[in-house]
Amino acid sequence: MSRWRQSVVEIQTRKRQVNECERAQAALSKVTACFQQMATSLGSNMDGSFLREELEETRTVAHKICSGLHRRLLSLLIEMEQGQEDKEQVERLWVIFLSSLENFQQDLKKVKVLQEIFPLTQRKDRQALVNTGYVGGTSEVAARAAMVQTPWLSVEETASPDLKNHIVEIDVLLEEMFQRVNVPLWSVEPTQPSWLEGVSTQDGGQEEDESLEDIMEVEVVSQNNTSGCCNHHNCKVGCLLCLLS
Repeated sequence: MSRWRQSVVEIQTRKRQVNECERAQAALSKVTACFQQMATSLGSNMDGSFLREELEETRTVAHKICSGLHRRLLSLLIEMEQGQEDKEQVERLWVIFLSSLENFQQDLKKVKVLQEIFPLTQRKDRQALVNTGYVGGTSEVAARAAMVQTPWLSVEETASPDLKNHIVEIDVLLEEMFQRVNVPLWSVEPTQPSWLEGVSTQDGGQEEDESLEDIMEVEVVSQNNTSGCCNHHNCKVGCLLCLLS
């Protein structure tokens, strides 16, 4: 194989890997969002063995995606050279993945605390559940999490740890990511402007202020052009009283 052909194949392979990482990050965001939504029902009248099982299955799916995404992003960043066109995109995915891991770890800690407060190991434990008044279930959320597919065809079978060890594992994973890859968080630029709604609202407010200033300028000009004003001390609306008298 010629050197040119080999470089083309490498570029195509790298782009395919980057696209897989993007889809994996999107899948991870969906799964962790479902996990967070189901976790809000812990300790309520909707809590039960079914919810605990669905949380465990969703956590297993998230662990599988995190493990594969971590290995692929780490390999891409180590092999990439400075100045390659996909490097900024991979670094942006790296920062998003870091943020997702930290948020997911916080949700895992909340689930651990709530499960300790509401163990549900015996039938009488259900008496301690809080009646929130919410009617329904979490089956739809669990179904959405179960439908999420990993982007890569060959999925590495990694044993999912228990909840306590999963929290510790994320700590180790985050430390490894910061040590092996030097990607300053402040150097990664977003691809779209932030606070679009706030900017549009602010622009609208400026237009209102400008229109109000224009109205005030018109009033001042009309007052200056009015002759014969008596400057009465009770005249609180410009020359209106003078014009009516």
